[in-house]
Amino acid sequence: MEDLLSALRERVVIGDGSIGATLFARLGRTYDTSEEFNLYEPEGVLALHRDYVDAGAELITTNTFTANRIAFGRSGLADRVVEVNRRAVELAREAADDRAWVVGSVGPTGKLLEPYGEMTADEAREAYREQIGALAEAGVDLIAIETMSSLEEAKIAFDSARAVCDLPVAVSFTIDANLRTMMGTTVEQFVQAAVDWGADIVGTNCGVGPNEVEIALEKMKTAAPRALLWGEPNAGLPRMEGSEVVYDMGPESLADYAEHAFATGARVIGSCCGSTPEHTRAIAQRMARHRP
Repeated sequence: MEDLLSALRERVVIGDGSIGATLFARLGRTYDTSEEFNLYEPEGVLALHRDYVDAGAELITTNTFTANRIAFGRSGLADRVVEVNRRAVELAREAADDRAWVVGSVGPTGKLLEPYGEMTADEAREAYREQIGALAEAGVDLIAIETMSSLEEAKIAFDSARAVCDLPVAVSFTIDANLRTMMGTTVEQFVQAAVDWGADIVGTNCGVGPNEVEIALEKMKTAAPRALLWGEPNAGLPRMEGSEVVYDMGPESLADYAEHAFATGARVIGSCCGSTPEHTRAIAQRMARHRP
């Protein structure tokens, strides 16, 4: 594969879609975390990754979103963090072969930092260094610190990545309908902060649907015109049907979003919760019109 950052400076790169939620939908809620599928049903994880590659995804995300010792403390996997992350990379790498880059997914710990919560900065730092170190050693091409709400926690994760590896790092925040993170940070504030830290890619994912992500991308482009931007919205806004979360946006509608994201200047265009390989296929086919 060519150098990822060089590719992003020249063209759009297609991201994959939902991993954890899609695994639960396909394989059932057998375990507390989707990452346990890496250990106990790896063929299902491999099949999903391959479906995304076949659909046109050029970035394959490891099934490691909550694979840090703080989040794993709730499922009894805290002592298996390195094993889970390494296995996840092996599966993603096997599926990607030489057709896609592998992205190491690093999500939030699920706890609030002091003084808002009980987690100390040192505890977060230790957890992120352990996870990111395992992902880097296993051979990912990019570290993606994603779905972040806290600027402080994102900075700890970013600094941890820089401390343990020299891979490119993307930082992506999740916003609400008011275009702020849960902690009240605006789009302009987090994109400028991430650029100042030295993040290679900055973006937004999850949280809301394409409309809000489009607006956020426009704001990011204005605030940081030279930044490489990442946009991965949910497949519409979620709603409850009984006990199930349902997303109503079909593949072609999400491909319409991709057109707008491309026009805004996004360089990584994918999708998040509620999406499937069919959504990725529609986005990839639409973006093929804009390839040099």
